[in-house]
Amino acid sequence: MLKRRNKEIKLPDSIILMSDSYKYSQFVQYPKNTTRVRSYIESRGGDWDETVMFGLQAFMLRYLTVKVTHEMINEAEPIVLGNGEPFNRAGWEYIVDVLGGKLPLTIKALPEGTVVETQQVLAVVENTDDNCAWLTSFCETALLRAVWYGTTVATNSFVSKKIILEALIESGTPGDIAFKLNDFGARGVSSHESAGIGGAGHLVNFMGSDNIEAVVHARNFYDATIAGFSIPAMEHSTVTSWGRNGEEASFRNMLKQFGMKIGLTSNSPLIACVSDSYDIYKACELWGTKLKQDVIASGSVIVVRPDSGYPADVVLDCLKILAKHFGTVRNEKGFKVLNNVRVIQGDGIDHDMIRSILNIATINGFSADNIAFGQGGALLQQVNRDTLRFAMKCSALKADGVWIDVFKDPITDKGKVSKKGAVTLFRDYDGKFVSDLEANAAQYIEEALITVFENGETMNEIYWEDVVANAAKYFQ
Repeated sequence: MLKRRNKEIKLPDSIILMSDSYKYSQFVQYPKNTTRVRSYIESRGGDWDETVMFGLQAFMLRYLTVKVTHEMINEAEPIVLGNGEPFNRAGWEYIVDVLGGKLPLTIKALPEGTVVETQQVLAVVENTDDNCAWLTSFCETALLRAVWYGTTVATNSFVSKKIILEALIESGTPGDIAFKLNDFGARGVSSHESAGIGGAGHLVNFMGSDNIEAVVHARNFYDATIAGFSIPAMEHSTVTSWGRNGEEASFRNMLKQFGMKIGLTSNSPLIACVSDSYDIYKACELWGTKLKQDVIASGSVIVVRPDSGYPADVVLDCLKILAKHFGTVRNEKGFKVLNNVRVIQGDGIDHDMIRSILNIATINGFSADNIAFGQGGALLQQVNRDTLRFAMKCSALKADGVWIDVFKDPITDKGKVSKKGAVTLFRDYDGKFVSDLEANAAQYIEEALITVFENGETMNEIYWEDVVANAAKYFQ
C-alpha cells in the first residue's frame, strides 16, 4: 500500500486491472447467447524456428489464483469509467458472489521447458461458466504477456546454447556448456519483475547468472533450490578506485581475497577480473608477467574480461597474449587450451557476435573452452512480442448451444491467418508436434497440452528440474 497526498493507493495487482482499455467494452460485443469462448496462444514464426515454452506457471501462481473481491471491483470501476470505457460490474460481481471469487477459466498448456517449432499451439484458454464468456478474451493481455516474454528470452538463450555447443563439440568440452553464457542483464531491463522472469528463462538453458532476481523467481514459482550461480568479479569502479598506477595492486587484492588456496574472504576456483579500464593488452601482459606466479599460487583460474573494442578481435588478441605467457595444452581434438586463465566477453554479445568470436578463435587454433560470454540487454531486453510474432486468438465460440469456428484471414497479410475450431497440440507417432482439432485425436499418440489451471486453482505444477530437463531433451 502506497500513500500519496494522504490517500492510500493500492498497487493494481488484481486481474480486473490487467487488460487493454478497449477490452472493457467487449463483454457486450459477442453474438447473443454466447456461452463459451475458446482461444489459443502461439508464436506465428519470427527470428527463430523453435520456441522454448516458459513463464506461464509463475503468472498463474502470482495473479490468477488470487480471488476477486468486492474491494477489487470497487477499486477498478472508477478507474475504468474514468478511462472512458464501460465497466462490467455485474460480470465481476457474479464471479465474486456466485463463484467465490475464483476465475472460471481452464488453461491447457505445453509443459514448460519443452522445445517446439513455431506456429504451434502453446496454450488453450476457455471460460468454464456460461455467464463468463467475456472473460477469455479479457485475460488475453495478461496471459499473452505471461507467455511471450519468458518464452522469447528462454528461446533467445536456447539459440545461443546451440551456437556455443556446436563450437564445444568441434573444439572443446561440451560438458562445460552450463556456464558458457552468463546473464548480465538485470540492470538493463525495464523492471524488477522483468529481471526475474527473463533471467529465469535464461536459466532454463544455462546455470551462469549474475541476476539474483532470476534465482529468486525460479525458487518462488518453480521450487528451485539455487538455479543460477556466479563467481567473485571485479567491476571498473573497484579497479579504478586504486588509481591508474594501482591496477596491479587491485588485481593482487583479488587474488588475495578470493584465491582458491589463499582467499581471505572466500576460496573461489574462478575469479573474474575486468581488465580494460586502461589498456586491455597491457593488462594481459601484466597478468602474464608480474602477476603470473601469483595467479599460479592462488590455485584459481583467472577469467580476464575485456569490455570494449570489437569483441572478436579483442578476444583473440587477449588469447594470444595470455597463451604466450601462461602456455597452452593441446586437447584431444587438437585445439589449444590456456593454462591458469580464461577470457569472458560481456560487451556487444548477440548470436552473430558469439559465432564470430568462436569462429575466429578456433580458426586460430584455440578451443572454445577458453571463452565464456556474458550478455545483458541483448538477452533480456532486446526482444519484443514481434520477435516470435506471438498472438492469442479466438478459434471457437459457442452460442445458442452450437460451437462455431472463429478465425481471421486478412487479405493483406496471410501470415496473420489464425487457426480455427477446437485446436490443441498433439504429438504424432514420429514424436513431432502437430496442431490440430481435438476431434482428430485418434490420429496421434497423445495430446501434448495438459491442464494447468482450472477455476481459480493451478494444476499439474511443474518443478524447476523438470523444466530444465524438458529443454535439455532437445540436445540428447
